[in-house]
Amino acid sequence: MNKRIIILGAGESGVGAAILASRKGYDVFLSDSGAITEKYISELNSYAIAFEQGGHDEARILTAHEVVKSPGIPEKAAIVKKIRAAQIPVVSEIEFAYRYIGNSKIVAITGSNGKTTTTALTYHILKHAQMDCALVGNIGFSFARQVALDPKPIYVAEISSFQLDDISTFRPDVAVLTNITEDHLDRYDYKFENYIASKFRIIENQREADVFIFNIDDEVTRKHLTNYPIKSTQAPITMSKELPQGAYLTNAKMYIKWKNEEIQMSVEDFAIKGKHNQYNSMAASMAATALDIRKEKIREALQTFESLEHRMEKVATIKGVEFINDSKATNVNSTWYALESMTKPVILILGGVDKGNDYELIKEMVGEKVKAIVCMGVDNAKIHEAFDETVALIVDTASAEEAVKTAFHYANKGEAVLLSPACASFDLFKNYEDRGNQFKQAVRNL
Repeated sequence: MNKRIIILGAGESGVGAAILASRKGYDVFLSDSGAITEKYISELNSYAIAFEQGGHDEARILTAHEVVKSPGIPEKAAIVKKIRAAQIPVVSEIEFAYRYIGNSKIVAITGSNGKTTTTALTYHILKHAQMDCALVGNIGFSFARQVALDPKPIYVAEISSFQLDDISTFRPDVAVLTNITEDHLDRYDYKFENYIASKFRIIENQREADVFIFNIDDEVTRKHLTNYPIKSTQAPITMSKELPQGAYLTNAKMYIKWKNEEIQMSVEDFAIKGKHNQYNSMAASMAATALDIRKEKIREALQTFESLEHRMEKVATIKGVEFINDSKATNVNSTWYALESMTKPVILILGGVDKGNDYELIKEMVGEKVKAIVCMGVDNAKIHEAFDETVALIVDTASAEEAVKTAFHYANKGEAVLLSPACASFDLFKNYEDRGNQFKQAVRNL
């Protein structure tokens, strides 16, 4: 009898897992409580994968030998509670895909902020060095889809805490933890410790020959290092001191020391600017070094990397006002980093679904850099409460178009309008990409 696998959720992750399971000969059924997009329906049909949408057939789901749960589905969902009560094993899509990678290597990158840029930059360095690799996880295709349809010797994976929650054997050859700040607390019983533990799971199966890259300037990471057994070889990154092994930055120069190698590079040569991107560049360079990429290739790649869409993306300058799309800033720390890199007065577009944000963290930065706040969300009370005394002008808007027009109205030549919402996007938009695209369209319509 074929092993029966149930896939919960029909996003990129779930459909990728379904394709891999079907190609490996499992009896597969995919279930989504919402509507499945046309693109994924036609794919499921083309692989003859049985599926349902708009609800869960509980009796059928509870016959599973194993469930692959999409990262977006919380533990408190009724169907997940029933699966747990029936003691059916639940794994994440990255765990499922990991079983089928053979001798391929994985660079896995997690963290509250900077992981997308660090992942894209690591991939850019490897491609520049002519490595045959794939960009997977939260960026690009799902890991399972790539393994099913186009396996590669190296996978560069952006991994969220939700994906790490249901692993058991997943083991990256190189693990990167960029930083840990309060995020997604609504999924972790509002306990920061639970979220921290989830992030550290990226190293739980690593061995001595594997490499763990982490930022020792990040207070939370540093404080919790001793709470988790680290078997892998440590490669810290820092801007505060010289290191015998790892990457550090001093006097505007990046140094990487690894085995008998040493790389030096001026930060002036980095294509992406800002202190947070210096950390991202150190982490990506260290990851590439751990994979034995030559230093010339790393240097060249850092000089040619383009920043990502929706991440401090320059959209246009209109009548001397610069518009920047940082829609991917879905938490307060991301917005802090965005403001930290700004050199001109800012009209800040904030708001969306609050995941338990503490705006105190950016109050000082907002006071220093922000001239006006334009709220773009259904409920903006918390933003008003946090900044009413810090910022003279706070205006509520209910769409990207209205937010852009309002911000432009208050902006003068030589100032910048920055969309860096510090919140999730689900109240007015499909996701952060949709929010960023609507923002860009609204700017083009001015």
